[in-house]
Amino acid sequence: MTPEIDVAAINAAVEVLERGGLVAMPTETVYGLAADADNEAAVLSSYQAKGRPLNHPLIVHVCGPEALDHWAQEIPESARMLTAKYWPGPLTLVLKKKPRCGLFVTGGQDTVALRCPSHPWAHALLTKFAGPTYRGVTAPSANTFGRISPSCAAHVAEDLGLKPEGKLDLILDGGTCEFGIESTMLDLSTGKPRLLRHGVISRAELEAALGVPVPDAGSDAPRASGRLKSHYAPRTKLELVDADEMLERAEALKCAGDTVAVMAGKPVLERLAAADIVPVLSIESPADVKAYGALLYDALHRLDHAGAKRILIERPAADPAWAAVADRLGRAAA
Repeated sequence: MTPEIDVAAINAAVEVLERGGLVAMPTETVYGLAADADNEAAVLSSYQAKGRPLNHPLIVHVCGPEALDHWAQEIPESARMLTAKYWPGPLTLVLKKKPRCGLFVTGGQDTVALRCPSHPWAHALLTKFAGPTYRGVTAPSANTFGRISPSCAAHVAEDLGLKPEGKLDLILDGGTCEFGIESTMLDLSTGKPRLLRHGVISRAELEAALGVPVPDAGSDAPRASGRLKSHYAPRTKLELVDADEMLERAEALKCAGDTVAVMAGKPVLERLAAADIVPVLSIESPADVKAYGALLYDALHRLDHAGAKRILIERPAADPAWAAVADRLGRAAA
């Protein structure tokens, strides 16, 4: 449940952004590490706080579709249609950037990724911060680069923390994220839609809205967040295991003296219990894909903290509806 917006906290966050500081803000996907997208020093400090490579582009979060023309150019009608349909919401569009958008935001590329989050706290912050020039914030996930994304304020506090011991000036606690999976990212910079990152909004939904196929982006596509082979990774080694192989794998690790933490469906957990295999931590995975996505990062944090030698997760169904979840798990296990 999302707590009521704390207006004083939002005002404090705007003040931090205006002086070049860093704010962790909740979105409907994950918590983001916000910096003034027009302020090069602030954006570079967010790269440093995360340990993120400087050539890895950031998403500019804006207050609404009306900000498009302030950050992008050569905007196709498909982009305006999609923002009218899905903004505020978990859809990021990659478009040709305006000169206003610095190369320090785009990783040196001539394209910019834009999104308008729907979380009420994020939306309130962006609306208050925008001003007449429609300022936006860069907001990569508020965690150390390559590690598990944060779906609540506690995850942010544990990882990046507040100054002086930590790296952030302010953490806005807007509750647990609704979706828990990063936004769908669609490249429209060439006029033809290409899917850069799977997310809450599915390929099928985009194809229905656009009336054309939306293929996965190839190697010639703009670099984008969340596309590295290894990402969203716990410190404990993670393996994806098919349901019918889970018992055998868990028994092999037990024989080798390795403890395990497991996330799987109820039938798999029951088979492990019947074989007297007792994981350090067992998490029953939801059968519903949206419930699974909302749980995923919190579950990964808990599994990683369980003290096991290995994390075993039941491989999700090979179904297009599960593409975003499968993508995150595959990169976490890479």
